[in-house]
Amino acid sequence: MQMKFSLSGKEIAFDISHCTVAGWTGRDAKAIQHHIDELAAIGVKPPSSVPLYYRTASGMVTQQDVIEVVGKGTSGEIEPFLIASDGVLYIGLASDHTDRELEAHSVALSKQICEKPVARDIWRFDEVADHIEQIEMRSWISEKDGDEWVLYQEGTIASIRPLTDLIDGSGLMSSAPAGKASVMLCGTLGAKGGVRPAKRFKMALHDPVLGRTIEHSYAINELPEIA
Repeated sequence: MQMKFSLSGKEIAFDISHCTVAGWTGRDAKAIQHHIDELAAIGVKPPSSVPLYYRTASGMVTQQDVIEVVGKGTSGEIEPFLIASDGVLYIGLASDHTDRELEAHSVALSKQICEKPVARDIWRFDEVADHIEQIEMRSWISEKDGDEWVLYQEGTIASIRPLTDLIDGSGLMSSAPAGKASVMLCGTLGAKGGVRPAKRFKMALHDPVLGRTIEHSYAINELPEIA
């Protein structure tokens, strides 16, 4: 699947052939348990081990500003987004939008059923590698039409298991053949007020050292759930 991104103001295209969603990637055991507990509150079974690497269809990655879902039981979550292509690594921003009702039945299936919105801007990973854990992540939600944005998630990449560990554990750098790209969503932060659906989702990845920010927002169009 061909996707175009903006790298330092220049367009770069990737032929994405492999997509992984890393789950349960919190570094702090208490933070992992917090996320397990908040998902358990909506019926999701705990993981068999941590972290886990869920394979999803590469076509689920999207840059559209509207996604369509079935029913009212889905929600987004901010995640670092890695692209590996011909030995070069890039970092961007994504939302692992997930069907929470299906997640109670199967986490793997819930990862597959919803599109994964990603920002258009990316950075070279080697430009941020020496301060990667200082990079800040924030998301906001608007729960009803016309509502103001409410802070939903906030933290730094230091809250997530080291990205180099996730890269090695997933085999990201070697999972795509020459000329193709592999991508990975790398885990999230706890939600303020608990995991819940929204009409709109906004997210930002901020580099305080180089003074730049990647942003993206999208709306959620809920299709009727017909039995």
